[in-house]
Parts: sequence; structure tokens; C-alpha cells
Amino acid sequence: MDAAWEKQAADMVMLDMRGVCTFTEYFVICSGETSRQIEAICDEVERVLGEERVVPRRREGTGSGWILMDFGDLIVHVFTPTDREYYQLERLWAKATPLIRIQ
Repeated sequence: MDAAWEKQAADMVMLDMRGVCTFTEYFVICSGETSRQIEAICDEVERVLGEERVVPRRREGTGSGWILMDFGDLIVHVFTPTDREYYQLERLWAKATPLIRIQ
């Protein structure tokens, strides 16, 4: 989450997905104001995790209002505020336990 914070990600939340789904252990969800900021947040997350030899299995949504990066046990979602409100992942996964929230 520090990597996203360095690029001024807003309204960050980390959800513990264990016991709620079988495809990952954690979600990190955050927002960026523009597509350029969303790209910068994702690039920084990828760079920092890459230093730990953790690389994304998949990155989807480049150029849109939502980018998803799948690192296996961790999935990072970066939205514009409008798209985040529309998709409401926190509501969809309401049974997940919030571990950290930074607004």
C-alpha cells in the first residue's frame, strides 16, 4: 500500500479475502483522479513488488478507469472515483474483513 500512497492514491483499503473466495488472499482497492495517475500508481506498485521478485500474473484495463493487477495472493484494483462508485467492489465483497483503510 505504501507504493500506491507514494503516487497519491486515495481511499485505500486492504481486504482479507481468505474465507470469502478461493482465488486470492487479499484485495487492495484504491483510487486515482486521472488515467495518468492510475497508470503511475500501478507502475509504482509493480516496481516495488518487482524488487521483491513478485511480478503480476496479469494486468488488465490499461487506459480505462479501472486497472486490475493480479499477483496471485494479492489483487490490486485501481479505479477512478466514478468507476469505483459504479462497480462498488467493497459492497460486492462485503463479507471480506477490512484490514487497513487510509482515506
